[in-house]
Amino acid sequence: MLEEKQEMIAQLTGIKSSKKNYYTELKKTVEQLEKKNLQLEIMNEIMKSIKVDMPLDNILSNMIDKLQMLIDFDHISISLLQNNKLVLVNVYPKDSRCVKIGSTIFEHNSLYWTALNEKKIILQELVGSPIHFYEKKHLAALHLQTILVLPIYSKNKKIGVLCMGRTDQTIWNEDELSFLEQLTDHLAITIENVQLYGEVLHAKQQWEDTFKAVDDMIIVFDKDLHILQYNDAANDFYQIRKKTNLLINEPSLKQLIIDTFNAQKAGYLELNYPDQTICEVYSYPIHNKENNLYGVIAYIKDVTGKRKMEAQLIHSGKLAAIGEMAAGIAHELNSPLTAILGNSQLLLRDFSKEDPVFSLLYDIKKCGDRCKQIIKSLLTFSRQDEYIFEPVSLNEAVSQVLNLIKYQFEKNQIQFHIHLQPDLPLIEGSRTQIEQIIINLLLNAKDALEQTSRQEKAITIKTSYQHNELHLTVKDNGIGIEEERISNIFHPFHTTKKSGTGLGLSVSLGIAKKHNGSIDVISQLNKGSTFTLKLPVQSSQGTEVKM
Repeated sequence: MLEEKQEMIAQLTGIKSSKKNYYTELKKTVEQLEKKNLQLEIMNEIMKSIKVDMPLDNILSNMIDKLQMLIDFDHISISLLQNNKLVLVNVYPKDSRCVKIGSTIFEHNSLYWTALNEKKIILQELVGSPIHFYEKKHLAALHLQTILVLPIYSKNKKIGVLCMGRTDQTIWNEDELSFLEQLTDHLAITIENVQLYGEVLHAKQQWEDTFKAVDDMIIVFDKDLHILQYNDAANDFYQIRKKTNLLINEPSLKQLIIDTFNAQKAGYLELNYPDQTICEVYSYPIHNKENNLYGVIAYIKDVTGKRKMEAQLIHSGKLAAIGEMAAGIAHELNSPLTAILGNSQLLLRDFSKEDPVFSLLYDIKKCGDRCKQIIKSLLTFSRQDEYIFEPVSLNEAVSQVLNLIKYQFEKNQIQFHIHLQPDLPLIEGSRTQIEQIIINLLLNAKDALEQTSRQEKAITIKTSYQHNELHLTVKDNGIGIEEERISNIFHPFHTTKKSGTGLGLSVSLGIAKKHNGSIDVISQLNKGSTFTLKLPVQSSQGTEVKM
């Protein structure tokens, strides 16, 4: 036993070897330990410098900078697998490349693909080697003598390829190969984490962009009724950023959220605001993976326009019924009116013009003629052939409308100044719809005049033929339109009237466009407005006139 211990001490102390060999081996061991320690330190520094939210370019640049402290190389590149394509993503030095960053490395006869597919490290000489591969000409152009190609894998999942090159014949030793193999393992995990983090961020950004882009309002509440999230539409409507007491101002909304939390079922509410805005609110409970309720979504839809449209449709239905009834009444009045006119004409024959009775009978006939004309206009206006396009005289359309409404206007002390060009061409269109435009323009002029304090209230109607277009101008000296409001007057539901629907000008513009025409407006506040309907004349109708 004693002899064995002495033998062991002799071996450890190197008594049996020369002092020179002993110190040589000891120095070699220390150098190996120092190099191993340096490898571990560099590996640790590389891993510490990497953050999952860092851009991949920064991560690779940090790795390359620290790698230079340990291994000699003149060129390094990293290619990653993207959509089953191997793409060059990083090169060092940056000017040591013959292809652009982002270029695809084709699989056929590729050394990189061979290393990746076969999952093996490839050490390849470039000078004097007969072996040909896809990357050879690009790497040889950098004056590299040897290259080392290392596949990057993460749990048998292909990540990419690391390629290192030297311009001299320095041998790649086993320690370097072992270290680089460990480095690629860590790099694979890092790259995969960065890619997964990027995918999560991209998905999150897509969800947020979609959430913000929804036109309807979305607000997410927690159990304490605090707002967790909201989209831009909700902020624009409620100004959430400026209001912390949103639910206090909306007690019915607060109660709906509370009821949804308690019942864990979807809810519904209709909100009516003082400015006539109407909103429908739908609430939905939110559960996590464990099916625990943690929030409620309030989906709020502004249905003001929809409700106004529904009301307008109901109103249109009523107007249609009134139109049919008016047409029926007009037909019924025709029979007694024919008798009145006929008998008045017969009686007029029996009296001379000097007889006082003659003037009375003449008034009866004159009023009967006027009633007949009104009934005729009513029948024309209530016809159901609005969409039949046929040759139309703009002057006749104006005359028909005036026969219908002129008396009521004059009764309100509104005077008409009428200037109709007598030789206007006919246009292809719907007479009923054109008459509707004229009526809407005249009714708007009447409303504008009723709001002014002028003693002399007048509407000027003028027709003309200019540049192959028929122009109908309706001018009033009423209250006028504010300059900032002119651009909105043709929008649906835009109105300043207490009982108006805001559809008159919108409908009129729609009819004008159906006829390939337009409506222009010029207005000054407190001076009046001028509306001009412009309708194109077909070339075939250019010579046809209506006197």
